[in-house]
Amino acid sequence: MSSPQKASTRPIKKIPHRQVIKGLVWITGASAGLGRALALYMAAKGWQVAASARSQDGLQKLEREGGGRIRAFALDIEDNEAVGQTLAQIREQMGQIDCAVLNAGSHRPVHAASLKAEDFKALSDLNLVGTANCLEHLLPQMMDKHQGQIAIVASVAGYRGLPTAAAYGMTKAGLINMAEALKPELDFYGVKMQLVCPGFIRTPLTDKNDFEMPDIMEPEDAAAALYRGLLSRKFEIIFPWKFTMQMKILGLLPANLAFATTRNLVKERLEKQQETSS
Repeated sequence: MSSPQKASTRPIKKIPHRQVIKGLVWITGASAGLGRALALYMAAKGWQVAASARSQDGLQKLEREGGGRIRAFALDIEDNEAVGQTLAQIREQMGQIDCAVLNAGSHRPVHAASLKAEDFKALSDLNLVGTANCLEHLLPQMMDKHQGQIAIVASVAGYRGLPTAAAYGMTKAGLINMAEALKPELDFYGVKMQLVCPGFIRTPLTDKNDFEMPDIMEPEDAAAALYRGLLSRKFEIIFPWKFTMQMKILGLLPANLAFATTRNLVKERLEKQQETSS
């Protein structure tokens, strides 16, 4: 009678990630803002780009400007089944995805006097659950092949609760936590997980803001900074450096000191409202 085999004592080792310089990248939220600028930037660098967004008109325009390197795949990432179908189409038509930049998201300002739960649900469904839908269909193949790269676009708004960003910041804090939680496990499968936390970028969404936006970046400059980060070994990609570091410090401050700062932001806005209404 043979003796039972002993369980292997060989240690589980982290699989080094193989960095792809030019390959196939899938970018969500690619019809405008940072996603659009990144798609054009990476296409110019020699990448094949699968671009997804809800706006078919925006995607078609992007495809025309892509010099034959950008292919549009209209998609609402809130639809889990559609995400799976779209990724299957991309793989069939363009090949294996080397890098995914999960950038799709939106923002709704929230004020205490007019808070509505539907705003939290809408942003959670898109920014947070929509990103999880993408991961559900990306990870199995990447982990099985022991290669691939995923960058989750969050925001410095996830570092500390900021006035008017109760819903948006909640989702971005969730994305930060999600990326941090997944990275240690993915390291052992050779899948590179990165987190992107930008500051203000000039987009159709930020154009609606009625407050000062320090160190706001043009989408093209932000795309270049993000691309440099994708090629680096950094887990967290931040830009612009000065403003994002200030936000990191705010996130680390004791609550009483942080609230002293954020209350000033509320005070300035409320005073302006009183001036305009009087």
